[in-house]
Parts: sequence; structure tokens; C-alpha cells
Amino acid sequence: MSDFFEVVKERRSVRVFAPRPVEEEKLQSVLSAANQAPSAGNLQAYEIYLARKSSDRRALAAAAFNQDFLAGAPVALVFCAHPARAANRYGERGRRLYSIQDATVACTFAMLAAAALGLGSVWIGAFEDDKVLHAIGDPEGVIPIAILPVGYDAERPLPTPRRLLKDLVHEL
Repeated sequence: MSDFFEVVKERRSVRVFAPRPVEEEKLQSVLSAANQAPSAGNLQAYEIYLARKSSDRRALAAAAFNQDFLAGAPVALVFCAHPARAANRYGERGRRLYSIQDATVACTFAMLAAAALGLGSVWIGAFEDDKVLHAIGDPEGVIPIAILPVGYDAERPLPTPRRLLKDLVHEL
């Protein structure tokens, strides 16, 4: 088990993946971590679509403005908000915000779990919603929020610059 703070510090956005499959046990651990993410009212107002087939990952890459590296990962997870699940309890705020927050937190948990397991990933938020929906089978009632390709990295990107805490944190 990796130290949490070390995982956060060492995680990188990986865009070159090794031609090596992700073991099913590791994939299930990543999905289980996403399932443990906190959500508004514990409603889990999101869905996760798992793309294993090369043709599905290529369709997702095309939907993501031809970010072809996505197709090179052995699996891709598509996190979608499910607004109606949150709206039932929280009305418009649940529909407009909480379901999106739920999907983003679940994706973050999956991304950190992947890093803890020695897997690479990268958050993809630039895509055409309708094309992503078509690539995942045109489910009704969901909004794509993020695509997370996951696999063994074939590159180790350098750390990116971060804002200083003194510039980021504003004490009241």
C-alpha cells in the first residue's frame, strides 16, 4: 500500500501507455475506489462506462478532439453525471451541481487509486458530449464529465509547476 501523500505527489498525467493489459484485480480495485467516493446524500449520482475494446477507445479518442493517446490505453473509464438521481432529493441544485460533483470526485478517487497501484492515467475533459455518448452506447439521462484512460505508463512526465500555497489559500 502506497503512502497517500506520496501517491498524490508522484501522480502524473500519462499520455503514452505501454502495450500491457491492466490486471483485472487492479481494474476492480480502481473501480471499487471510485465506488467509495463520497457523494451528495450518498446517492452516487453518476455512472461509469468501461471501454475495453480498441474500437470503443478509438471512438472515445475521436470524440475527444482526436486525442489519439486515449486509444493507446488498455482501458478507459467514462464518468457521467446522472442528474435525475440527485434531483429526486435535491431538486435543481442536485441536477445542476451535485451530480457533476459526484462524478468528478469518483473520477478523482479512481485516478488516485490507479496511481497507488502503479498505473498511469490522465484526466480528459475536452470532448464533444454527443460523440462520447454515442461511443458509450447512447445511454439516456447522463452527461459525460470525464474520460480516464488507464494503463501502465510508457513515459514518466516531469512534475508540472504548481501555484504556491500562499497564492492559492485565502484565510478568512
